[in-house]
Amino acid sequence: MVRVIAHRGASAAAPENTVEAFRLARELGADWVELDARRTADGQVVVHHDAELPDGRVIVEQQRADLPASVCDLTDALDACEGMSINIEIKNWPADPDFDETELVARDVVGLVQQRSLHQRVLVSCFHYPTIQLVHQLDPAIPTAFLHLLIDRSWDELAADVAAAGHTALHPWDGLVDAALMSAATAHGLEVNVWTVDDPDRMAQLIALGVDGLCTNVPDVARQVVGGS
Repeated sequence: MVRVIAHRGASAAAPENTVEAFRLARELGADWVELDARRTADGQVVVHHDAELPDGRVIVEQQRADLPASVCDLTDALDACEGMSINIEIKNWPADPDFDETELVARDVVGLVQQRSLHQRVLVSCFHYPTIQLVHQLDPAIPTAFLHLLIDRSWDELAADVAAAGHTALHPWDGLVDAALMSAATAHGLEVNVWTVDDPDRMAQLIALGVDGLCTNVPDVARQVVGGS
């Protein structure tokens, strides 16, 4: 069965990346929640997509206590996702103001997964390939996925490299997904979770192509499509 992954929670119906959105995702039929992990000035891991708050303040320059109440800790987010699995996207892109070569967020995520014995309920992803490489190095039992938007090699070369490194899945942007990508992923034993898909017709096309997961802002819609496939 194709998994329904609520993108930043049920983000079409509630503020994204909030406890409210995560809890609502379960009510709307999500199997998984996807969320974003960043760090504060005092080294706390919080859930927020952008490096900046809506008022322009950079999260990594703020103390945890100074963030809006709507910004939750990763620990609180995991609590809110009880009953679902969680795709933790680590935000660590070189162009972002909080880029960290020492990978503090990745190290904290690994520690939290180990502390809570969440290996069977998490999938850790990142656009920055060295980040998932480190997660796999620190704990090979934590499933990891490569998020990608740019095309820098053939699908077969990409899938072969990712699989050989011990990772579990490809997380491509919807516009990249075609039969050739799916064939390469399948040949190398990788799952494919697609982001971000809200159109039910496109969902049905992706299911027919054989994807493993649909990351969507509308988990209730995806649940209906998956249930009818």
